[in-house]
Amino acid sequence: MNDVQTATMQTPIEIALGIDENGMATAKKLYEFLELNPKNYSHWCKRNITENEFAEENVDYWAFVLNDEWGGQATTDYKLTAHFAKKLSCKGNGERAEQAREYFSTLDDKVKEIAINRSQLSRSTQALFGIIESMAKQELEQKRQAEQLNRIEQKQEVISDTFTHTSDNEDFKAWVNRCIAKIAESPNYANGSGRSERYQNVRTESYDRLRKKWNCNLNDRVARAKGRALENKPNITKKELDSINKLSVISEDKSLKPVYETVIKEMMICYCVNIS
Repeated sequence: MNDVQTATMQTPIEIALGIDENGMATAKKLYEFLELNPKNYSHWCKRNITENEFAEENVDYWAFVLNDEWGGQATTDYKLTAHFAKKLSCKGNGERAEQAREYFSTLDDKVKEIAINRSQLSRSTQALFGIIESMAKQELEQKRQAEQLNRIEQKQEVISDTFTHTSDNEDFKAWVNRCIAKIAESPNYANGSGRSERYQNVRTESYDRLRKKWNCNLNDRVARAKGRALENKPNITKKELDSINKLSVISEDKSLKPVYETVIKEMMICYCVNIS
């Protein structure tokens, strides 16, 4: 009954923005309210939230996974302070962006007003507020350190797992494809809106990383490999010719193969993906 009363007390814009009892919105609700392209949500969050040098995690935003689903195609959402949500709204144009900016500006002003009114309190009450704020900051810092330690432990586990499972125990190309699939399907990888696009982007990134480590033109190598195949076998089928690609060229090159294997392992660690 109380939940129903709380919901009915909210304005339409507060419901649309997913405003909670602490006056915080969610990134997904804000993104939908601004009527932005649904396909670009992950990229928008990465650019404007997680990679925003002017935003601090557990201060301006708090990450959480929808429906408590870790792995697979789970979607990461973020709780946003009114001040930070207002900044994100300033990046948009149109009536919806203006409505969001106006709402969060009002909310931000109320927070500032409460802070100003504290100066009118007695010294003992102000001191009490100071103690509570200090305890809250300490608790948040402890939580941040615990989360940081957890991420370090996860990364260490990935490093150990990645270098324990080498490609010697299975076909190299099958191992590479399995690793690429793991990265592409990981929630830690946000480059691409669709499944096929993510797979392609992971593969492209791996070849770019290889080129930086070992200056080679894979397109040229594939073309020459196909030319040799046609010379050696004039009646070669299209399927056989198509099977000659960048990965097959790499796997047959004794110098290039170990370098590319290192690249794949580095990417597994970078995106914190377990191989098993």
